[in-house]
Amino acid sequence: MLTGDIMRILEERSPRAYAESWDADNVGLQVGNPRREVSVVYLALDATPEVVEDAIDKGAHMLITHHPLIFGGIRKVNTDDSVGRRVLALAENRISYMAMHTNYDVMGMADRAADILGIEDACVFFPTAVDEDGRTQGIGRVGMLPEPMSLGDLAQLVKERFGIDSVRIFGDPDAGIRSAAISPGSGKSMVETALTDGADVLITGDIDHHTGIDAVAEGLCIIDAGHYGLEHIFIDEVAEFLNGYFYDNKERVQVIKEPVKSPFSVV
Repeated sequence: MLTGDIMRILEERSPRAYAESWDADNVGLQVGNPRREVSVVYLALDATPEVVEDAIDKGAHMLITHHPLIFGGIRKVNTDDSVGRRVLALAENRISYMAMHTNYDVMGMADRAADILGIEDACVFFPTAVDEDGRTQGIGRVGMLPEPMSLGDLAQLVKERFGIDSVRIFGDPDAGIRSAAISPGSGKSMVETALTDGADVLITGDIDHHTGIDAVAEGLCIIDAGHYGLEHIFIDEVAEFLNGYFYDNKERVQVIKEPVKSPFSVV
């Protein structure tokens, strides 16, 4: 199967047109040739040096990540910096590299995150686009938990469902929670939207000290599960989709997943 064919089936479900304007040039094929034959695909959240090395060692022909390796402009590709070294390693080993960033946030990540947590009657949390059928699309989802629970119990549920070791909570652990907004990734800018929607809690990542305490003062609890903690679901979700497609269409393509591992340790 060709790199371009795999890109096509992924972008039919997460079209590049749904990427946010600041991100439009970061999604799609960043390194390689769409005519490259592919029989091994490697999936990861980030194209770290370790991921690129592992993709090479495992004989991958295509690497697909959520976060783009090349983010914004790049003027040189050489061994003087980490990005250049990774781009060269991919090119020299003939590995095609594709990023699915905010287009996947809108068409993929949001629904999967809400499903994992069991949010009912989920609606688009932060609208970014209208699809061809006139339906609102966007980042995150907001809706009702299956049953009321305390903030502390919900934090435990987030840990269990997303397979992470720890979360940070802003708010009284005994506070009652019924409505929840979930926005994987960096959610500082989503606090006002959660307040406007009347959510009891915002589940997201990268919340700083002042944003957290100010949100609680306004009546919004926060569960900070980390940027990686929620977004690593990209790996399993895309693997499931690709494996289903390859099986149904009798394509002999192997999918390898980066092991889920937080980029930092808490000591």
